[in-house]
Amino acid sequence: MLYNRDQRVGVFIDIQNLYHSAKNLYKARVNFAALLKEVLGDRKLIRAIGYVVKSDTSLGEQSFFDALEKAGIELRIKDLQIFVDGSKKADWDVGLAVDAIRMAQSLDVVVLVTGDGDFVPLVEYLKWGNGCHVEVASFGRSTSSKLKESADLYINLEESNRLLIRGGAHRNKNKYEPKK
Repeated sequence: MLYNRDQRVGVFIDIQNLYHSAKNLYKARVNFAALLKEVLGDRKLIRAIGYVVKSDTSLGEQSFFDALEKAGIELRIKDLQIFVDGSKKADWDVGLAVDAIRMAQSLDVVVLVTGDGDFVPLVEYLKWGNGCHVEVASFGRSTSSKLKESADLYINLEESNRLLIRGGAHRNKNKYEPKK
């Protein structure tokens, strides 16, 4: 499928994955408004959904969520699970996958913004089960190689220095790595 302005695009953002990748790789934060523009281009956005875990009631966390919504990202929020033994669980993998599958029939392109290799079966299903063009966008150094390979198009966010706040990314000519 070639890129065109009439494509209906759904963007599904693993906020925790991107947040922690930017923090650990660059000691920076992600500019989510710029990210959305980067992956969308001039195509038609149907929906952009971000998946977050509410870990505390601090003002900082709420202002972060407000900024995401202001950027045009609809949020799915769940509370951090803390177990009796002190272990914590905070993931949205199943919720993101269900939303992407549910919406796939009204989309031409699904953009998964994550580096998590657990999404490879989702990519395969969306491509072969639903006929969607699937793009994956993430920071290349923290992304599963199998996830990159499974996508129709891989967008390495490390190649756009306008996506990071208080940090920088190096430039490279191979920003987009389409499948052969």
